Amino acid sequence: MLVLQKYIAQSGFCSRRKAEELIKQGRVFINDKLAEPGVKAEEEDEVKIDGKKINLPKEKIYIKMNKPIGYTCTSRRFSAEKNIFSLIGRKERLFVAGRLDKDSRGLILLTNDGDLTQRITHPKFGHEKRYVVKIKKTKIKDKDIENLFRRGVDIGEGDGIVRAKDIKYIGDNKFEIILAEGKKRQIRRMFKAMGLEVEDLIRVSIGRLKLGDLPEKQWRPLKKKEIDELLNC
Repeated sequence: MLVLQKYIAQSGFCSRRKAEELIKQGRVFINDKLAEPGVKAEEEDEVKIDGKKINLPKEKIYIKMNKPIGYTCTSRRFSAEKNIFSLIGRKERLFVAGRLDKDSRGLILLTNDGDLTQRITHPKFGHEKRYVVKIKKTKIKDKDIENLFRRGVDIGEGDGIVRAKDIKYIGDNKFEIILAEGKKRQIRRMFKAMGLEVEDLIRVSIGRLKLGDLPEKQWRPLKKKEIDELLNC
């Protein structure tokens, strides 16, 4: 027996946080009765959202992909845009646990495990994401950039001051940056607020999951060890 929002998340319909919102909005029914916050559901119960029945998946899916530049991470399809889901060719409803913007590349995680998606993306869990970022040549000293990233940069748009958990200059105008939480396009906006422009941004790890030598545009299911490390971290 599961709390209803967890049941919905495990079905792959949406995250647990979004499920809580749907329940509060009166859009969820369990066995033809309006669901209330805190109610529990079993596998044999009939759960409907906006009149559509949802079911728990027969198997959990965990996929890592090397996202190329020029592809969006949204499940919505637009004729003029390339989408990462077109590279997979699977029919299951999958979440992107940790999106990358269209101009960035590297590691993304795709899964139908809504609980894991919540843990990977919610700031309170503090999952580290590691990036290698190249910026255009600048006269600003790399130590000054490192200090600003650690101290905090105001990126505006209501997001205020954000910080990197760690940053290290690795040469050739490149920095290795670790975030424990991430606003939309945070790294690019941090550099932009300093008058700097990002040339290349690649994510190389999410928690203990590493991009490794996975070729660009390619994907593979996670190995059991990788899944266990993600679920237990």
